[in-house]
Amino acid sequence: MSALVTPEDAVAAVRRKIDQKWAEAVCADLGVGDQVVFSVPLRPGVSTGKAVEQLGHAAWHEWHMHWREFSDQLPTGVKLVRKAVTIRGVAGDFPATLNADLDGAVTLIAHTRTGAEPPTVDIGRARALASALRSASAILTPATLRAVYRLRAIDVEVLVGAVTWLRQHPDASTWTLRQLPVPGMHTKWLDAHGALLRGVAGRDVRDEVRPRLTVMHLTYVDPDHAASGRRRHDAWTTSDVHDIAYRPSVVLVVENRDSRLWFPPVRDTIVVEGGGKAAAALLANVPWIRAADHVVYWGDIDADGYAILDQFRATLAEPALDGASAKPVTSILMDATDLHHYAQHGVNHDKAGRPIKPSPETLPHLTEAETIAYNTIATAGPTPFRRIEQEAIPLTHAATRLLHILKGQD
Repeated sequence: MSALVTPEDAVAAVRRKIDQKWAEAVCADLGVGDQVVFSVPLRPGVSTGKAVEQLGHAAWHEWHMHWREFSDQLPTGVKLVRKAVTIRGVAGDFPATLNADLDGAVTLIAHTRTGAEPPTVDIGRARALASALRSASAILTPATLRAVYRLRAIDVEVLVGAVTWLRQHPDASTWTLRQLPVPGMHTKWLDAHGALLRGVAGRDVRDEVRPRLTVMHLTYVDPDHAASGRRRHDAWTTSDVHDIAYRPSVVLVVENRDSRLWFPPVRDTIVVEGGGKAAAALLANVPWIRAADHVVYWGDIDADGYAILDQFRATLAEPALDGASAKPVTSILMDATDLHHYAQHGVNHDKAGRPIKPSPETLPHLTEAETIAYNTIATAGPTPFRRIEQEAIPLTHAATRLLHILKGQD
């Protein structure tokens, strides 16, 4: 801003201030926080006759006449504050600051002919959202109001309904997350908006509900076990009395059911079906997985496969809930060498024929060789292919890699 702020510049400054402080102003109108005044200095640094002389009397007079005319247009809620300046021995009151409350500021922008763009926020909608949150006894703050404002209307409805339901149900421990009878709320909604719900409700329902037990499908591939005639395929459920047939030295987590069901014999090994992106949460606290000498992951060579590996490795790098120590996770058939070796199986479209999209996600827990492969298939730029499905790689190749691990070669 120049030393003399014109009415047009002042209105534009008010608009910028609304964009910055609208949430605080809306909350203050409902008694949350201090009142917000949108204030714009009109002649910063010009408070003496000498300063006026330096600017030039013609420029000062023109500026003053503009404000005299503009002051007649000021709506309710906007005040022009004048302060005295002595010029050539004559004292007079001149515009010094433009102050506006929220209503006045919005009206000033809308109804004065300055050409200012409207605020980026619909203040009417913001007030309606704030009132809805207060009516539901939600915690209202500028931060939560901003977050709620960014939601779609249907998500706002679900959020307010969830807050109301939580207020009516102080104990959510008899439901799992999937069972919560809140209209429109499901686990994917909670994944996206759970932190916001915690902020406005003052409690985290995700920590209160009944835990969902881990159920894993697994295949015993130890040849001695197979020779015994006992069952080859099994399921294991957290906290059940059933136990696995033998304690594995190697646990291999795969993504594809066929890869698990038809995996070749490898001694002291159990193959577990991972469950996609839920693998880390499902498997991290299974005691016999943590107790294995080697935990190995094998997934698709694509953005999702590397994201699952990254999360799985990060989760097992932390101690388990029962105090079991951290466990490193090795991958097989997922590094840069494998990417090139099996390139003839690369595809660019999913099973529905849709192009596979790049991924901007950074995966800090991959090895250097895995990162090279991930960057190759996930790049936003051109790449020969974006996916090699696990099923395309012969199971005998995977078994050979596991044998190398058992022999200490990897």
